[in-house]
Amino acid sequence: MATLAKRFRNLDTAEDAAADAFAAAAEHWPAKGIPPNPGAWLTTTATRKAIDRIRRESSRDARHREAQLVYGAEPEPLGAIDDDRLRLILICCHPALSMEARVALTLRMVGGLSVHEIARAFLVQDTTMGARITRAKAKIAAAGIPYRLPTADDLPDRLSGVLAVLFLIFNEGYLASGPDTAPVREELTSEAIRLARLLHELLPGDGEVAGMLAMMILTDARRPARVSSSGELVPMAEQDRGRWDEALISEGHALVRERLASGDAPGRYQLLAAINAVHTDGAATDWVQVVALYDQLVRLDGSPIVRLSRAIAVGERDGAAVGLVLIDELEPELSAFHAYHAARADLLRRLGRVAEAREAYDAAIGLAGNMAEIAFLTRRRDEHDPISFPKGGASVVRPVRSDRFCDSMEGGHDSVRVEAELVAEEGLDQ
Repeated sequence: MATLAKRFRNLDTAEDAAADAFAAAAEHWPAKGIPPNPGAWLTTTATRKAIDRIRRESSRDARHREAQLVYGAEPEPLGAIDDDRLRLILICCHPALSMEARVALTLRMVGGLSVHEIARAFLVQDTTMGARITRAKAKIAAAGIPYRLPTADDLPDRLSGVLAVLFLIFNEGYLASGPDTAPVREELTSEAIRLARLLHELLPGDGEVAGMLAMMILTDARRPARVSSSGELVPMAEQDRGRWDEALISEGHALVRERLASGDAPGRYQLLAAINAVHTDGAATDWVQVVALYDQLVRLDGSPIVRLSRAIAVGERDGAAVGLVLIDELEPELSAFHAYHAARADLLRRLGRVAEAREAYDAAIGLAGNMAEIAFLTRRRDEHDPISFPKGGASVVRPVRSDRFCDSMEGGHDSVRVEAELVAEEGLDQ
């Protein structure tokens, strides 16, 4: 997609040609075998399909212009941004588009997510999301937004959209929403991390880029322990920490410490990175610090998803009854979101309210799309005996250690708020 869009300067042409190439592959490869370089075969076939389409649909004069573009155009210099996919993300994140349109279009064109997957991330209907993507492509064509290579000077105006896109690609990979996909889509998480590393190389002094990268690698460090051998989601508290990737954890902690040492007020991605650093610091999560960090994040982004994550953390720190009160307040905004019902079910279960917990588990299972998560929720629902928490769900409050990560995270500044944000890691796992 990125190569075709750069060459033909038209997203619809690129999308249609890519689809034609994959259809040709589905027809020829089973009989003739997979070629030695499948990617090159697809790109070459898609380019030929696009040229054929241009020839069929263009007038004589337009055909000459397109032929000059296809055959005679000089290659553009790579400049500061020499990665095709990152360039296409920056093109799709043009400031002329609304933030929602930038994110949705880029997830579709670059991230390879289906309309259904994107709609789930934005908590909207499939038809609504499909129309939004179509309008975004039409606006690019109508406004004559150039398909030139963005320069380093373009990065600041487009960065918030790019970060939101990478965040959602990573989340879709880490907890895939489709029932017919693997529970964890490593190709998406790896690509999101790769692009985040490129951004960090381009903008080494940007705190939010560093925070995004740290959040991703600290989360990805837990991936080997996330799904059991039977295909069931493993809650963070039950994961084998010996299987976590220590190299990634060390790298992520170093990035977080670097941002703390800068003295700059943290943005939302830096706070999310700090939360993940607390989760991976020591033998157990210090929920006192997690709540303190969420208190700061809520001041930057008071969306219901962030408040749900904070409520879950409060339930871990102060007890299930306290957390349940906060979660119930979010029912009008999150009743269609599976993680709301899953979090509520867990707290009801801890409180011994088994019938209500079972009802909440049923709601969560009905709304969830990830098969590993559904397996986990189903098993929890079918366990009739409440877990051995004290009545009221009180938990031990540990003191804050001065060498942890939230001590220097006071203050804040404006940050992008995207309606598509997914619940934080501990919310999904707990």
